[in-house]
Amino acid sequence: MSSSRLSMEGPASPAPAPGALPYYVAFSQLLGLTVVAMTGAWLGMYRGGIAWESALQFNVHPLCMVIGLVFLQGDALLVYRVFRNEAKRTTKVLHGLLHVFAFVIALVGLVAVFEHHRKKGYADLYSLHSWCGILVFALFFAQWLVGFSFFLFPGASFSLRSRYRPQHVFFGAAIFLLSVATALLGLKEALLFELGTKYSTFEPEGVLANVLGLLLAAFATVVLYILTRADWKRPLQAEEQALSMDFKTLTEGDSPSSQ
Repeated sequence: MSSSRLSMEGPASPAPAPGALPYYVAFSQLLGLTVVAMTGAWLGMYRGGIAWESALQFNVHPLCMVIGLVFLQGDALLVYRVFRNEAKRTTKVLHGLLHVFAFVIALVGLVAVFEHHRKKGYADLYSLHSWCGILVFALFFAQWLVGFSFFLFPGASFSLRSRYRPQHVFFGAAIFLLSVATALLGLKEALLFELGTKYSTFEPEGVLANVLGLLLAAFATVVLYILTRADWKRPLQAEEQALSMDFKTLTEGDSPSSQ
């Protein structure tokens, strides 16, 4: 099928969403919002709340990281499953903007923890959590820059985008999972620092934080499940099918009439 045949047939009718997809997406949002709310509750009930110009500045860090690198990043990955029939460029812009918001919020959280350490005279970047955190932040920023260059910047060719797309999808999911794993490491580290040996006595803060950790893992699992269901992928729109067929013709030497 050639691009001319596609244009003669007219625009394709919107593909209906798979029956179970909206329920899984809704469940992921319920989990994500619960994670954000429970993080705020943990910091408010047991850590004194949040403030920038005080000893509570550190608490900005976990809240911003959960909102940015967990919840918003997960939602950015789901954009192509939720907006299935909108124009591809609109979906790409939304995908990129959600990553920008996630990056800015995470940057605030990163500045908060470094500022807190500087004011208190604490050492930086000595724990496994901090090493993973810096790695995740750097990978997230690099992934966004490369993704912008390939998919939003007009200079990249269709063939180059097609070759890079599988790597972009893989690293997007991998960075998201690393973000959740780093959040779990930070949660455990915070509990050990604050509770010490009392952690093993089922202190209420420890129980609440353990539930928060399970919810973080559940959110990541549901998002990853939605992403890996092949039958839930965004269907190709008419213009994307035309570009795909033209690219195949150029690279494989197939004639449009042979399709």
